[in-house]
Amino acid sequence: MNATNVLKGIAVLWVIWGLVHTLAGVIVLTSDASGGFQAIADAVDPATLAANYHEAVGGILNQHGWNLGWFGIATIIGGVLIWRENRTAIWVTAMIGGMADLGYLLFVDLPGYVHFMPGTVMTLVSGTAIVLSLWVWRSTARQ
Repeated sequence: MNATNVLKGIAVLWVIWGLVHTLAGVIVLTSDASGGFQAIADAVDPATLAANYHEAVGGILNQHGWNLGWFGIATIIGGVLIWRENRTAIWVTAMIGGMADLGYLLFVDLPGYVHFMPGTVMTLVSGTAIVLSLWVWRSTARQ
């Protein structure tokens, strides 16, 4: 396995991750608070999330949707740069996607609020991209 091919695979993983998160951001931003919570916490009975939330709750949820969107766009850009073998993009993209997914894993996934697909799968995608990135970085640093 050569580093160039692995970088292309990493790039594809980040672009997929970015597209899913950009779409999630758009869904949250275009939904009311109940719909936004139901879209994110898809393993929770939707009826338990339906409520007339205070406007501040909707604002905070919209901030989350905004963050999902920019995380997604940033990792798509990072994926393109990684495809072009930009080593700095490996680290920046891993920090953005990895830290976003760490919060998701700890506060949404592990408590069981989401289904395996797409939530847990996207965490596995980002984790795989990060592990492969570390492998490429170490293997090329020795040369």
